[in-house]
Amino acid sequence: MTESTEPAIVAGVDGSPSALNAARWAAHEAALRPLPLRLVHVGTTGACLGEAQEQAQAAEPGVRIHTRLRTGAAAASLIDEAETARLMVLGSRGLGGFPGMLLGSVSSALATHAPCPVVVVRDAPPQRGPVVVGVDASASSDAAIAFDAAARRQAPLIALHTWTWTDMTLGETWSVLPIDVDYAEVAEDERRLLAERLAGWREKFPDVDLGQRAVRDRPVRGLLAEARDAQLIVVGSRGRHAPDGMGLGSTSQALLHHSPCPVALVR
Repeated sequence: MTESTEPAIVAGVDGSPSALNAARWAAHEAALRPLPLRLVHVGTTGACLGEAQEQAQAAEPGVRIHTRLRTGAAAASLIDEAETARLMVLGSRGLGGFPGMLLGSVSSALATHAPCPVVVVRDAPPQRGPVVVGVDASASSDAAIAFDAAARRQAPLIALHTWTWTDMTLGETWSVLPIDVDYAEVAEDERRLLAERLAGWREKFPDVDLGQRAVRDRPVRGLLAEARDAQLIVVGSRGRHAPDGMGLGSTSQALLHHSPCPVALVR
């Protein structure tokens, strides 16, 4: 069993099916970067590390893989591992989860507190389809990671911004729309502002096939609709109006519980 503290893609494993899916997904991501993959198990025995390493190596034979066995509290140990991670990858639910539970406590804790981006994987993830990013007024970091992910995968990128009749979230301030508002004009403003938000990233990633969608819908419903055909969805960990120090926003929580494809959370 080997250890390394160099920057790496880190995957937490515990022998559960979703953790093995996460290990394979992390191996693919490590190959795309390229970076080494570090598999971490928190427990007293490291048997599951061998299985995870075998499956990750089979998925990407060329990736350099390190393993690490740690003791202590799982969430705290993995948050510590995230300090040297470029990306932390986890299964949606570990072996200790209750039947029917959609998101495990460790995955939820890492998504809330890890200092690096966190990807949560549930089922065997698709290798095709677009990357989707949810865009709001605070989406700079989200967009950077989404453009980079799409470029590495040579996949199209869908940038989705949702708006409702009662608020305009891309403006500098939140405002209630007057009752006699021209909604066609509002929709055009939302499309224009979305394009402005993405203009700099389009220049940096000119080869990415970008689709821009500003739709009148709630964020969760709009993003889950796009996630059906996506290979990855990228969102911020907190909503625009969430107070400082607050944990996961309602949109990111809902995606972690219900998205059929891997979800990347960016703090």
